[in-house]
Amino acid sequence: MKTLYSVLLCALITAMSFGQEQTETQKDTTKQKINTLDEVLITGNLKKDPVLTIVANNYEKDIVQPKNVADLFNDINGLSVIKRGNYAIDPSFRASQYEQLNIQYDGGTKAMHACPNRMDPITTHIIPEEIAKIEIIKGPYTVRYGATFGGVVNLVTQKPDYEDYGLHGKVSSGYESNGDALVNLAQLQYIQEKYDIVANVGYRDFGNYEDGNAIEIPSSFRSTDYGIKIGYNLSEDERLQAHWRQSFGRDVLHAALPMDTEYDNSSILALDYKLDNIGEIAKSLTAKAYYSYVDHLMTNDNRPSFMMMEAVSAVEATTIGGKLELNWKPAEKLNVFSGLDAMHIARDGGRTRLVKVMNGSPLPMPMTFNDKVWQDSYITDLGVFTEAKYTINAKNIFTVGVRYDNVTSDIKDPEADFAALYKLEKRTEHNVSGTVSIKNRVSDRFTLEAAFGRGVRSANMIERFINHFTVGQDPYEYLGNPNLKAEVNNQFEIGFKGNEPLENGFNSFKYETSFYYSSFENYIVGVVDPTITRKFMPMAQPKYVKVFQNIDEAYKTGFEAMAQVDFLKDYYFRTEFAYVYAKNKDLGESLPLTPPLSTKLSLGFQKEKFWANIKYNLISKQDNISKSFGETETDGYQTLDIRFGVKPIKSITLGIAVINALDEAYNSHLNFSFTNQANFGRTPITEPGRNFSAFLQYKF
Repeated sequence: MKTLYSVLLCALITAMSFGQEQTETQKDTTKQKINTLDEVLITGNLKKDPVLTIVANNYEKDIVQPKNVADLFNDINGLSVIKRGNYAIDPSFRASQYEQLNIQYDGGTKAMHACPNRMDPITTHIIPEEIAKIEIIKGPYTVRYGATFGGVVNLVTQKPDYEDYGLHGKVSSGYESNGDALVNLAQLQYIQEKYDIVANVGYRDFGNYEDGNAIEIPSSFRSTDYGIKIGYNLSEDERLQAHWRQSFGRDVLHAALPMDTEYDNSSILALDYKLDNIGEIAKSLTAKAYYSYVDHLMTNDNRPSFMMMEAVSAVEATTIGGKLELNWKPAEKLNVFSGLDAMHIARDGGRTRLVKVMNGSPLPMPMTFNDKVWQDSYITDLGVFTEAKYTINAKNIFTVGVRYDNVTSDIKDPEADFAALYKLEKRTEHNVSGTVSIKNRVSDRFTLEAAFGRGVRSANMIERFINHFTVGQDPYEYLGNPNLKAEVNNQFEIGFKGNEPLENGFNSFKYETSFYYSSFENYIVGVVDPTITRKFMPMAQPKYVKVFQNIDEAYKTGFEAMAQVDFLKDYYFRTEFAYVYAKNKDLGESLPLTPPLSTKLSLGFQKEKFWANIKYNLISKQDNISKSFGETETDGYQTLDIRFGVKPIKSITLGIAVINALDEAYNSHLNFSFTNQANFGRTPITEPGRNFSAFLQYKF
């Protein structure tokens, strides 16, 4: 660690020296019109933006401590995280998660996980410091960005600063006391009239953290990442861009999963093209193509089960996709987006088991077994869409969209028992989704939005093809079902937001809220099948397996609300609420992974050179649970976070923070339970206790 600090210090001193030399050189202030790519979905344009959206950004100020991926979502109202350790973290929005959320980078790039236990979700393949902002479309209210069931999450990466030509960059470092964690990042960008280059490299080293009871939680990991983005302006109206990045995870401990990650290597390549100002009717053409590959190895070498059985699993996932979209205006008030997109996901790999003990007795000669994990399966989604926005008047925008998806799936190397259970053949599904919405800007200070969306999601590869693997929150073996119907989300929502001026030392009052209701068709859950017994360790409990099935009746409803008062010019007080209620009417219980009522109270000030805030988080008890999913009731808890940041000079940002300052011992309702861990029972994993952190960034 001392070596890393020395290297970073040298890099910082060198960068400062270089930055001083640059400031002494006269910069080229010539500005060219840059044809920006459609990597940002929400731009502040009333006539183009989707309805009912959230934008979160400026993490350098709002999150000053070193960040793992969870920190990008924890402060967004309505968003929670599903945690299996300190690395395998999935976002959840309004009790929608996994493939129910359309998660992507830069307006369409995807990288699907290779591990059936989601040790490597899409959010692990990019470093948080590279994210400029997060955009969320709250439901299936657009058809332009792929099949969408519960909403779109767009992670927008840093782009060049086109206002300043020449060589620039930044270096940053952060430290966390709880887990002795170190985060480093270096970024360079070179901007010229015709082309631009952005390159970055990052290193993260997190140790095991301690919870509020001073119990060490196995959660350490290391990762190294680098990326390069190259853009070329063919003309003022034409741009081509390539983005290549790789991530290398090492020695990752998963407290709530049966195995640990030895390595997780991912590669992502994305190509983007845009042609603007085509003609009177055809306005712009955009194209995207991407490729990602994930190579994942997991073992149980350091787990209690190793004494009875050695397990090594090597799996891989390939994702290939693209999109072509034409923006055209057949009439002055009508703005239309038409196009097609494609995504192909292929997975393969297996698990090798060396069984040393069988039925409680040591074997004189250990036996080797090979299990097919993904059975060489694939899913291909070909979609076509049209979305039209009609400007009724200067204050009202009406949107309607329709989408068709042709989904093909197949399993090319099935296990004998899986093939005996189902009639396996290539399957094609035809999904139709759509949306209609209206945005009414009542005044400059008040906006009203209403939307209906029908989102359709075909079953993912786990739900179709997993064969007797433990992939849930409970100890059941799960069995896929290749005949599942597609899930349908019929979602209605109304929302409004406003900003009112105040007097007597109070600057303004901001508010925002939305209410929604979703009626589900063919919702997919795992249901115990008493006719099928477990395949591995047949003497263990539970005896029977869960098979993925469609249920007939389910729904959810909820709201998010925010209110903020700005006072004394630079100070603010904000409160946020998020609540969702979900019901599985077939089983008479909640849908799984439904977060409890969340309340956040923030007090802070924001000046140009320094800022601070105190955030009090109140999470209610969750007793509306899914017992069939293995959930238990979760007690409520409160945490307090304190952050302070300062810019002593223009190019330097310093930050310190105390997270969970009260050293609360707690677990989130969405946390998975300890699995195959020495000295831990099957209870939900606990969160970090008090954590001091520091952050330093230098820009030049």
